[in-house]
Amino acid sequence: MNDRFRALVLALCLALLPAWALAEDGHELWLRYRPLTGAAQARLLAEAREVVPLAAPSPTLQAAVQELRRGIAGLAGREPALTSRLRAGALVLVTRSQAPPGLVLPWSELGAEGYVLRRVHLRGQAVTVIAANGDLGLLYGSFAWLRAVQTGAHPAHVDTQSAPRIGLRLLNHWDNLDRHVERGYAGASLWDWWKLPDILDPRYVDYARANASLGLNGAVLNNVNAKADSLTAPFIAKAAALAAVFRPYGVRVYLSARFSAPVELGGLPTADPLDPAVRAWWQVKADEIYRAMPDFGGFLVKANSEGQPGPQDYGRSHADGANMLAQALAPHGGVVLWRAFVYAADASDRAGQAFAEFQPLDGRFAPNVIVQVKNGPIDFQPREPFHPLFGAMPRTPLALELQITKEYLGFSTHLVHLGPLFQEVLRADTGQGGTVARVVDGTLHGQRVTAIAGVANTGADRNWCGSHFDQANWYAFGRLAWDPDQDARTVARDWVAQTFTAQPAARDAIVQMMLASREAVVDYMTPLGLHHLMATGHHHGPGPWVDDLARADWNPTYFHRAGRDGIGFDRTATGSNAVAQYAAPVAQRWADPRTTPPELLLWFHHLPWDYGMPSGRTLWAELIARYDRGVATVEDMARRWQALKPDVDAERHADVAAHLAVQLREARWWRDACIAYFQSVSGLPLPAGTRPPGLDLAAYKALHFGFAPGR
Repeated sequence: MNDRFRALVLALCLALLPAWALAEDGHELWLRYRPLTGAAQARLLAEAREVVPLAAPSPTLQAAVQELRRGIAGLAGREPALTSRLRAGALVLVTRSQAPPGLVLPWSELGAEGYVLRRVHLRGQAVTVIAANGDLGLLYGSFAWLRAVQTGAHPAHVDTQSAPRIGLRLLNHWDNLDRHVERGYAGASLWDWWKLPDILDPRYVDYARANASLGLNGAVLNNVNAKADSLTAPFIAKAAALAAVFRPYGVRVYLSARFSAPVELGGLPTADPLDPAVRAWWQVKADEIYRAMPDFGGFLVKANSEGQPGPQDYGRSHADGANMLAQALAPHGGVVLWRAFVYAADASDRAGQAFAEFQPLDGRFAPNVIVQVKNGPIDFQPREPFHPLFGAMPRTPLALELQITKEYLGFSTHLVHLGPLFQEVLRADTGQGGTVARVVDGTLHGQRVTAIAGVANTGADRNWCGSHFDQANWYAFGRLAWDPDQDARTVARDWVAQTFTAQPAARDAIVQMMLASREAVVDYMTPLGLHHLMATGHHHGPGPWVDDLARADWNPTYFHRAGRDGIGFDRTATGSNAVAQYAAPVAQRWADPRTTPPELLLWFHHLPWDYGMPSGRTLWAELIARYDRGVATVEDMARRWQALKPDVDAERHADVAAHLAVQLREARWWRDACIAYFQSVSGLPLPAGTRPPGLDLAAYKALHFGFAPGR
């Protein structure tokens, strides 16, 4: 056998191997569909022998059928037949308009996207139905049924009814037109703008499948720090090509719009939102976009923030700017998502700026405007209190903006599962009669237009997110966007079962690692309510000493205010009084250090180093104990992962182990550098038994990272 023939035979053998036999690289995400064990496989073969679509043909129905056949083939080892005959053991996709007589289901409770999964008898045959009012519900129901089977449910016992609680469930991609991703740590942008619209990467379909499997129904393609070019005809055509790929999976395209586009593209002398010529320009532009994409979702806008142009440049309000765009989109059914992330150079407290600008505008926004608010009042910190705008604008729809990419949490290098963070903010009591989740899903104030957004962590890396465990943050966001009352532990367990293993002991061990990881990063980076201690520009590594930047509120020293007298930002009546922006029950609790949770203590209070903590330690000793606890948790995560080596494929186990080694080294770096700095300003000795920092403070200050990713 010559070398050429041998290579040909080898290539043919590899091509014939099932997907699960190939090396694991993370590309399949949670849609791996690996073979079930013998008994479970036999049950699936008995209960899903055939797929029977009873619905009007459409590309979305076709996508649902293809996914079911693909999933069952992988799980059961045999692809089910596609037929129109009802027989026992069939999996039936049925819409209300095509439902056989006698099929009684809660159709009116499902809306346009909900579904029912249930064992029923149709025409005398025992079958499983995936039922919905329309084809999109069938698609979501198909993914939900496959998830249930993957995670251990008996296929004949799946009995679920579900409909999304939030209307618009969006990924915000901070992707630039040159494919650089701001705060992205998984390589270049997924969108190859240069090759679009003519060449469509197959990954675009996989991206849409992954989003549909979670119920995500929109994607903002470009960075909120937008270029006007994204609204030109060539880029509209590129976006339309992506929209065509996404459409069968229910994912609508949105664009970030640059407020000054009428000047930059239209040649107008102004972008004043009250100028008739400017309003006319946006109307023509909206009409152009909708001709290319009839289901275009709308605009996301960052205005008058971090140098971006906006209506305040012309003496107008955020409402004036948003309403101008809303008027242009309204005839087409589009929405404006207007970001509330603003802060001024002369503000006494950056944490209070968004509330001060937006709360007085409550009730002045057009019906198709949603104000998009970050989870906390600063900027995606490892821990923040919930944003005071939630509950404070009852006449305005508010979207919750969460960050899936880990800008301030160790990039994609650190294992930090964000499900607990998402759950923490969603369950936060606003003091206004409900939680943040009740504000966002519209039930607290009767809002009909609702939205939630996650800043995406996807990129061109083969595993999509830069590390295997970062996929779980995309997954957790999608699941909680569909139902914000879901438990983060349950969601994490589902992800592990679909992604790594459904074997209970190994699955639960991995889940335990994940659930401990967020608190670990808070401890070794920003314990006790400290925030924004990261180094300049790239936000990589500790920099609590930085105090020489052009604006006060860009410096970590602005936020921690450590000195001989103590540490922390006084946001009570004796300081900035930002605590007063919260509802009275919350403000009263957080205004007193004795009733403020330790996790938020230094966010709201400047306290002496010898302040007595609930643990019995002084504040200084407690701070060091938290840093030590964070490092110890990462050490424990590494040990747990090593013990899981027999339960995880070698390729992914080695990759995660390498990442954990980096995380442990950097957790120790964070701990040592911060302790060294805070000891230098406090002048206090380390508590007895404390391991001193490995280097002196000058060595930590000398570290620089000019080419850190995501800048």
